[in-house]
Amino acid sequence: MTVSPDFQAAQDAWRAARMAKLSAEDGWLNLLGRWVLTPGKTVTIGSAPGSDIKLEVGPDTLGELTLKDGDTATFERDGEVRTLDRKAGGFAWREGRFLLEITALNDIRALRIRDAESAARETPPEIDSFPLDPALRITARWERLPEPITITMDNMSAIPTQVPVTHVARLTLAGHEMALLPTYGSADRPQFVIRDLTSLDDTYPHMRFIFGEEVAEDSVVIDFNRAVNPPCAFTRHAVCPLPPRENLFPVRIEAGERRL
Repeated sequence: MTVSPDFQAAQDAWRAARMAKLSAEDGWLNLLGRWVLTPGKTVTIGSAPGSDIKLEVGPDTLGELTLKDGDTATFERDGEVRTLDRKAGGFAWREGRFLLEITALNDIRALRIRDAESAARETPPEIDSFPLDPALRITARWERLPEPITITMDNMSAIPTQVPVTHVARLTLAGHEMALLPTYGSADRPQFVIRDLTSLDDTYPHMRFIFGEEVAEDSVVIDFNRAVNPPCAFTRHAVCPLPPRENLFPVRIEAGERRL
């Protein structure tokens, strides 16, 4: 397959941005853990023995966190109290080398902690990819559904989630007509969770992610060369969605990132 210099350069730039985001302070390589929180309960965080959330590095006591009603919380450190409000966008904050974030999944609230000084960020994994194939950068039809629908998405933590869907991407690949559902992402960058037969041996077994590009009123570009491993491929502390049945390909799509 002939690859033009411009196509290769665009892919190289995308790859560099992908690796930079993966190894950033808020990326997936330095996640220390995910701990489910109970409303009304105060938890101690630190490296001291007996801490409710025990860290392997850092001060004996990083602070105390109290989840209030699911959408508010307080964090106290050295007598100073920080008020956290999810609706105001204040459920993520930094304490020294640590980035803390309270995540929401249905009614479940959990604390994620990242270490900005983690050595893992300095040595990101080598990610092998299939050979670049320009034919697998496909302009799909982007059709708005007559009425939005809600589908139930399962995930690696077996927590079903209701996800709204407003569009469908229709394309033909290897002779198969496919109607892909975007289940996450944004209007200008819809996310498709897919799985194909390479999951049996070559790619992450459960899913891969692709983000739509060049979204127009009636078209969206889906570049399978940019199919990536999900966060769950890098850390057991991520909660990754499984693909809906519409996004299961009965063929091998030998493009994008291979299994780590």
